[in-house]
Amino acid sequence: MKDKYQNLNSTVNKQGKTVTQIIHFKGGDKRTFYGILSESITQGQFTKFFKKDGSMIMINDKNVLCIEVFKEE
Repeated sequence: MKDKYQNLNSTVNKQGKTVTQIIHFKGGDKRTFYGILSESITQGQFTKFFKKDGSMIMINDKNVLCIEVFKEE
């Protein structure tokens, strides 16, 4: 896991240090991810983020319709 992240001034950071995200995909699928370190989120062809447990998630942006973000603290 990365020790330090570049602050991208994302609006997700304003929700808190750790967040839950529900990601809605094309075709109607949705996935819920808990314990996301909001400052670790980086975007590109794939959005990448780390969770509190040290795992990394990569999401292909072209398949995402919307993302719901909830503060955990």
